[in-house]
Amino acid sequence: MEFIVEKIGMSRTISVPSTSVTLLKVKEMKVCEVTDGTAIVAYSDGKKINKALEGQQKKYGLSAEFNRFATMSVANTEAGDLDMAPLADAKVIKTSFNTKGRGFSGAMKRHNFGGGPASHGHRFGRRTGSIGNAEWPGRVMKGRKMPGQYGNVKVTVKNSVISYDAENGILVVAGSVPGANGALGRVKVVK
Repeated sequence: MEFIVEKIGMSRTISVPSTSVTLLKVKEMKVCEVTDGTAIVAYSDGKKINKALEGQQKKYGLSAEFNRFATMSVANTEAGDLDMAPLADAKVIKTSFNTKGRGFSGAMKRHNFGGGPASHGHRFGRRTGSIGNAEWPGRVMKGRKMPGQYGNVKVTVKNSVISYDAENGILVVAGSVPGANGALGRVKVVK
């Protein structure tokens, strides 16, 4: 079973020894249509609505707050409110978020290079140095670690569930979860 969550942030437990935890807010969702174990789910994102979304809302009889749609596996067998029972019994989950985007980054930051010596008038700076060759194969090989786009990729991690507050929809998981605070992601119940 999958759920759409918003990352609130990190905290610590008050037990001894304390454990670092991540707080996730389970978004309110409506199941619009169920076919062969997968469902079309509507949820709120806070973004603008266009005419295509208005048509989907009208088709499924949804209010204006449900302005995004996703396909996922759910516990429901028919349309209506999403069944949250699997979260209450969950012990281990997989969380999928986009990591923080770092934009165009240099090779040292992107690939964790060490750099050259920092004394005696070195000329290495933060550059990667030579990348090609004049002999065979006479080209830059694929996979060469160079500057470029860093971050903003989907990452899935496995976390154990510490607790779930059904009244407020807060899921507390052990350890860290990728992505920025306020980011939307998915949670899949493993066991």
